[in-house]
Amino acid sequence: MTTVIKCDSIYKIFGSNAKKMLESSNGNVDAKTFQEAGCIVGVNNASFEVAKGEMLVVMGLSGSGKSTLLRCISRLTDPTAGKIFIEDKDLLAMNSKELIELRRNKMGMVFQSFALLPHKTVLENIAFPLQIKGLKTQDSIKKAMDMVELVGLGGRENYFPRELSGGQQQRVGIARSLAVEPDIWFLDEPFSALDPLIRKEMQDEFLRLQGVLNKTILFITHDFDEALRLADRIAIMKDGIIEQLDTPTNIVLNPATEYVRKFTEEVPREKVLKIESVMDPVNKSETLSDLKIYKDVIIETVAEKILSQEKPVAVIDSNNKVVGTLYPSKVIHVLFGSKAVDKNKD
Repeated sequence: MTTVIKCDSIYKIFGSNAKKMLESSNGNVDAKTFQEAGCIVGVNNASFEVAKGEMLVVMGLSGSGKSTLLRCISRLTDPTAGKIFIEDKDLLAMNSKELIELRRNKMGMVFQSFALLPHKTVLENIAFPLQIKGLKTQDSIKKAMDMVELVGLGGRENYFPRELSGGQQQRVGIARSLAVEPDIWFLDEPFSALDPLIRKEMQDEFLRLQGVLNKTILFITHDFDEALRLADRIAIMKDGIIEQLDTPTNIVLNPATEYVRKFTEEVPREKVLKIESVMDPVNKSETLSDLKIYKDVIIETVAEKILSQEKPVAVIDSNNKVVGTLYPSKVIHVLFGSKAVDKNKD
């Protein structure tokens, strides 16, 4: 698998004596000690890789360091220490010209605050980066119009930013980023100002686009449900530290820390977990029911069928090969076991 983004021991510490403090700590950064010395720890020893076509969602509450991490990887801010590689190129060694080329041709960025051009219409704002790339005016306007429809702003393409609501302005920024079709997307809470229905539609559209275009995406959110819905893997941050980086399934089933466990407590497992996460190995001596279930299906969509079976169910892959056995009792235990235990304690 090709690695597109690689971060190696990234630190971002704010303060006039940050570098000196970091050097004297030998990499063992204690946020409280640094704070007492007048420094704020934004990112604390972050190391990870993002594969080509992967959507990594970095999730955390306000002040966790998630946006600071993204700003380091897009080099809108320089880390205090560490290495960042984009497609094996040293990001921190790039000069201004190389950085501009990388951003123009490889990266798309959407942040919470959009720098929309006030004297340009919605359509012109979306077409602007395409024209910078050298697309003909007619082609850029056609592409921009497609994006206007995509984000639900049809009929407002000739409005100016001041004539739009905050949520509508945010959608213009999303459309502008999508229009460029970059290899790498950096998104910092792009849907946070949208109402729930539009937000879900944008998530659906994002997943559809990802399925077609297979981009490499770093997506920042404070919404755990959004992270679970979108991510191939999730990195949960607290106080600048990545507490756990894993698949949504593993985070829900095996939270690494107490902090992560608190996020997973209220998650309806049947909406998150796939059949393969609860299946057992194939037992050839066992008689199975006639029902066959695909391993990639979310449990919620087939739970009723499974629980109505008296015999275990065969789990199959995309080639219809049997890859596991599913016991209705196991499904009940995984979905409701911990709740049942808690009730017994009461």
